[in-house]
Amino acid sequence: MGTSMSSSALKGGGFQVPGARGSGPEQRPAVTGARRRRLGWAWAGLGAVVVSAVGFTLVAQAAGEREQVLVLARDVPAGRVLKPGDLRVVEVAADAGVVPLADRGTVLGRQARVPLLAGSLLAPGQVGARADFPPKGFSQVALAVEPGGAPPDLARGERVAVLPGPDGAGAGAVSDEAEEKAVSAVAGTVTGVRAAESAGGPRVVTVLVETGAARRAAQLEHPRVVVLPAQGREAP
Repeated sequence: MGTSMSSSALKGGGFQVPGARGSGPEQRPAVTGARRRRLGWAWAGLGAVVVSAVGFTLVAQAAGEREQVLVLARDVPAGRVLKPGDLRVVEVAADAGVVPLADRGTVLGRQARVPLLAGSLLAPGQVGARADFPPKGFSQVALAVEPGGAPPDLARGERVAVLPGPDGAGAGAVSDEAEEKAVSAVAGTVTGVRAAESAGGPRVVTVLVETGAARRAAQLEHPRVVVLPAQGREAP
């Protein structure tokens, strides 16, 4: 996966992705009226998806009987055994593809194959005998992000770009080195955000990226994380 940016996307010594929601207080969203979208992942052959409370779209029937189905009461990481407290029941009119209340016993005690997000409807393929995450061709990278290096409300499921921090170049000046750093930005999906252990300390942001870009992401100095606009972006 490659991400290319022209020098016009650079601002001062830092970097700015057009349309992205920046990390610093001085930056303003470039896209107005666009709702931030938390994306999920789908992999051919796995029959499993990760669906967030915001990103999940239920195919509702115009008319028909409502059915009691299972929804995640809290986040469940991949590999953890599903317990009764992890689930709750909602009543919806939905097509096939979700787990009905009657099948509750078939999913309890089985492992989450992928990360499950609170508020999402449970699909049959999301549980099994073992975890299938990260998917083939992808890796998770944990980044120590310093204060101001990511939006304060950064959340799991958001599509982001990871860039190196400012190099101190003067305002309006774009060096060859700065342009090279911008090209080295890595796109991925946030799979975890851990608060700083002490005041002023870094947060740990875990991002799912293509395996070929994982080393590059891990080697970025003072990494910054910006949220990409939903338009025209696809989850890995």
